[in-house]
Amino acid sequence: MTALSVRDLRVSLGGRPVLTGVDLTVRPGLVHALLGPNGAGKTTLLRAIQGLVRISSGSIEHGGQIGYVPQRHDVAWDFPITAEQVVMTGLVGQIGFFRRPRVEHHRAVARALRRVRMAELRNRPIGEMSGGQRQRVMIARALALDPAVLLLDEPFTGLDMPTQELLTALFTDLAAEGTALLMTSHDLTHAMVTSDQVTLLNRTVIASDAPDRLRDEQTWMRAFEVSATSPLLAQLGLATRSKEPTC
Repeated sequence: MTALSVRDLRVSLGGRPVLTGVDLTVRPGLVHALLGPNGAGKTTLLRAIQGLVRISSGSIEHGGQIGYVPQRHDVAWDFPITAEQVVMTGLVGQIGFFRRPRVEHHRAVARALRRVRMAELRNRPIGEMSGGQRQRVMIARALALDPAVLLLDEPFTGLDMPTQELLTALFTDLAAEGTALLMTSHDLTHAMVTSDQVTLLNRTVIASDAPDRLRDEQTWMRAFEVSATSPLLAQLGLATRSKEPTC
């Protein structure tokens, strides 16, 4: 069973190819990490999946509602709005512009805030919140839609360890309930430990497999365009077999 299917996707921005021949399958009940260097096209892929970026060719199919959590620097945190109001904005597509939310919308917002342990701060302005609290509000905004697929763009960046652990547990629980999660991350070690599936992307898919099967250093060198002596390989515990021991 597939929650999200991307086939032979090509995307160009400003006349420059960004993604070429991308094939990706995301299944329900799994945490799927999308890893690659800066400029690899990870965010562009997430935006294309939502229909926010025009594709040149290929296809994107999904079987339900998509929730999206952008990178935190893409959000205007100084806007005078409460946590509850932020989460409600995620339901505008259901509510309609200039219409009042119905009872079911308020209930969905309350459930989502409870899910991320932010119910007690629902009336606090987002400008007065910590980075971790803001991130939890944005995740609640996506969860209010009860999505079949949850897209997360760098959800752990800049967060302290307790918040990272809280979110990791939440993502694991969501996957256990059948949600398909696709997240980008620069924390390779964390992604390899907490994900069920990993896709290495650098404008095209270099490899996609379970984390314990992505152990070929040549694959990582190609994906991240690094040498055999790169600290990245050491970080992942990949011994470079190309180097012979000296006597």
